[in-house]
Amino acid sequence: MPALPRPMPAIEPAVLAFTEHGTPYSANYDDIYHASVGGLAQARHVFLAGNGLPQRWQGRERFVILETGFGQGLNFLATWAAWKADEQRCGWLHFLSVEKHPFRREDLARLHTHYPELSPLAHQLQAHWPELTAGFHRLEFEGGRVVLTLALGDALEAVPQFVAEPDALYLDGFSPTHNAELWSPRLLTEIGLLCRPGTTLATWTVAGPVRQALAAAGFVLEKRPGLAPKRQMLAGRFGSGDESIPSTIERQAIVVGAGLAGALCAEALTRRGWRVDLFERREAPAMETSGNLTAVMLPMLSLDDNRASRLNRACYLHALRQVAQWRAAGAEIEGEACGVLQIARNEAHSQKQREILARCGFPESYVRFVEQDEASALAGQSVADGGWWFGGGAWWNPPSLCRAALELAGPGLQTHFGVAVDAIEPLTDGGWRVLDAAGHNLAEAPHLVLASAHDLLRLPQSAHLPLFRFRGQVSHLPVGSAQTLRSVVCREGYVSPPRHGRLCVGASFQREGEPGLSEADQQANRARLLSMLPDYEIEAPLATWEGRVGFRPVSPDKLPMLGQLHHPGARPQGRDFSAVERWPGLHVASGYGARGLVWSVLMAELLASQINSDPLPLEAQLAATVDPARFLLRQKFEPGGGEG
Repeated sequence: MPALPRPMPAIEPAVLAFTEHGTPYSANYDDIYHASVGGLAQARHVFLAGNGLPQRWQGRERFVILETGFGQGLNFLATWAAWKADEQRCGWLHFLSVEKHPFRREDLARLHTHYPELSPLAHQLQAHWPELTAGFHRLEFEGGRVVLTLALGDALEAVPQFVAEPDALYLDGFSPTHNAELWSPRLLTEIGLLCRPGTTLATWTVAGPVRQALAAAGFVLEKRPGLAPKRQMLAGRFGSGDESIPSTIERQAIVVGAGLAGALCAEALTRRGWRVDLFERREAPAMETSGNLTAVMLPMLSLDDNRASRLNRACYLHALRQVAQWRAAGAEIEGEACGVLQIARNEAHSQKQREILARCGFPESYVRFVEQDEASALAGQSVADGGWWFGGGAWWNPPSLCRAALELAGPGLQTHFGVAVDAIEPLTDGGWRVLDAAGHNLAEAPHLVLASAHDLLRLPQSAHLPLFRFRGQVSHLPVGSAQTLRSVVCREGYVSPPRHGRLCVGASFQREGEPGLSEADQQANRARLLSMLPDYEIEAPLATWEGRVGFRPVSPDKLPMLGQLHHPGARPQGRDFSAVERWPGLHVASGYGARGLVWSVLMAELLASQINSDPLPLEAQLAATVDPARFLLRQKFEPGGGEG
């Protein structure tokens, strides 16, 4: 049997240490984090002034900075502070950064105490500091106008995964003699491939090999006065022509469907200044599958930490951060971060769960294995076995999330409930129109997002997508007077803590089926409940149970189908589907299956970033993993996939 691919390396946090003079120091690299005069002075003199900031971003809609070593985050905080203080600042500031050994939140907080002038911003960064897991983490500040995309891991692996065109580069990191990899010709070449004419760079080192590698990558360089004790620093510019500034686009779109996929896409676009017309055939949002009383937030793990697992982890962590941020700002999203317990199915699965954690090396704050006794204490009920404990896991009420997203969208959103889109047509001069059953023009816009689950298969432009309808039945039973449940429990199904006196247990997963409640599925959900909580006293007769049926759109690999839509007759070039012929301005957001709550927030951010030409919040290979054209490479469209 062939060996499994190795998972992404576990993140090894930085160890906080100082020199005798109080300068932060890394024993791993035997080097200091910044010049002895202070990290903030270095950030302002070398990186901001070296890139002509803040002047260069003034009057721009968007400005993108790429940094090669996040460290304490001082360059980011200094840049954010300069942006905030500039009355002529750009509309949106994107800051992309890579860090192989990030600090833990508590160490970051200790370091930031030395910079009281940055305290308000530093506290926000600390509050949203991500779990230290490999991959991209998107953090938003200032209502989404300052965006930090933090790539945790090796720069040589992370930089080629950025989909972005930086306007300025902060080349930072430990000395080339102590960390040659971060200044290698290979990495600097990869950075050059992202740049466009006029991209600037600044760095504190003038080492000869670094200058040679940058020149070979296409940069024109000059030495400038450095920050003491260094006499010189380096500045540069990519290419020899004038600076290429992206042109302004018409920010107007139509979204069809007001479930999780459509509501969150509408919010993500309006946050970027777009005007959105949202059409929903029902009288209110989340009236179909997204209307379930509760849905569970937990990630998917696998032995090889494959792309599906990495994508799922990124979506899970992003959604937890984003929803916590929205709720802190006053959004009424019903739910509870009570933790999620995924108990083992049997002894073999228990061993597999342990092996996955040992192999992947995740931080315990993300996931840990708990034995049966501790699992029962966490759940507040006797559970059938031990298993994974996701301390940050949660349950949310999907309709409340949809409503909150539409409220957050503000005046940029125009909703049209009870209005069915029966047909769509491309406009001769670009863009799309949507029409009702009588052929009346409902709206026109340069971009159209189809987020209407499997209903989009009625349209000729999207009928070729391999989407399947899977029926899911959730049971609602009254809670016994003495029964308690403190956390979500999962095991080939789920049970969530009581909501309004009802326990939600589910869910069935069958191809097609009838829309009405099935007694057989009620019985199956009863069996699921007792397989998880064997001592639970069910007081209500099965005949009195209520429930809900929804039909989920499921793709063959159970992953989302998100991005620009390809033509029905499109054909890939060999194994490459990225260059297939596509409908300009036509996008799809569907295929969320049984994990719609997990997928929806980051998928909306990904699609809005693609439409708005923003840096992507995910690695390029993970964005390709959800591209609807990926199935052009497959001969047979059958649902599959799985998890640990």
